[in-house]
Amino acid sequence: MTPRDASDDSRWSDLDRPPLNAAAMRRGLVREGALWSDVEVVQRTGSTNSDLVARAAAGKAAEGAVLIAEEQTAGRGRLDRQWTAPPRSGLFFSVLLRPTEVPVARWGWIPLLTGVAVATGLSRAAGVDTALKWPNDLLVTVGGEERKAGGILAERAGEGGVVVGVGINVTLKAEELPVPQAGSLALAGAVSTDRDTLLRGVLRALDDWYGRWRAAGGDPAASGLQETYAAGCATLGRTVRAELPGDRSLVGEAVAVDGDGRLVLATKDGVQEPVGAGDIVHLRPA
Repeated sequence: MTPRDASDDSRWSDLDRPPLNAAAMRRGLVREGALWSDVEVVQRTGSTNSDLVARAAAGKAAEGAVLIAEEQTAGRGRLDRQWTAPPRSGLFFSVLLRPTEVPVARWGWIPLLTGVAVATGLSRAAGVDTALKWPNDLLVTVGGEERKAGGILAERAGEGGVVVGVGINVTLKAEELPVPQAGSLALAGAVSTDRDTLLRGVLRALDDWYGRWRAAGGDPAASGLQETYAAGCATLGRTVRAELPGDRSLVGEAVAVDGDGRLVLATKDGVQEPVGAGDIVHLRPA
């Protein structure tokens, strides 16, 4: 047998990172009564979010469409930050939701809902403790330090649609991390890094939480979402700095997530100020 060239980038070039089994996932997820209508895996793309937003705008994707990439070359996080990782080292996917029966004013809960679902699914499937950093980061503990292992990005997709993108570092090794503050499920001691199992767990949890939230008309309290998010949010109880639009910053203790999904900061002046958008920096441990 001819030795395999280490530069080969075929789908079998890294046997420690096998490809996803799209057919098996479709059989397990696309069924009567479930949210998921289609599951597609592509080997490589720029951004699954950009691709699915374009499909939705062209009327070529139904609610519950799931697009997964083995590798993203132009993955995006919040504030247009780049998200890069080696092929098949993580889960990089987007889903299309159409919560038409929920008031648009409550759609801000969708990325927080997705965070709860991701944390729930990974806790069950990977056996690793995760926490949520407001508004959209997934945290794990590596060597006693809190590290970012995943992120969520929600974008409007035409009239009545939202595409939610998720990126999760699964098997990244220490030398592969893009920045020292990053982490992965493997480095956090996950009992399983089987991406098929992890993805099914996350999508089933997302189906469950989205169904509860939608049935409650998007009410975060009635659906249990607000309480569950607060329980798993590592930002609450900490002193944080919020980097706000317009080059403004605000320092205070994160005391609550309000009914609109905003982070409420108690400042040294005794004022409680809700933050709806911004970059949050944890200034001290919980």
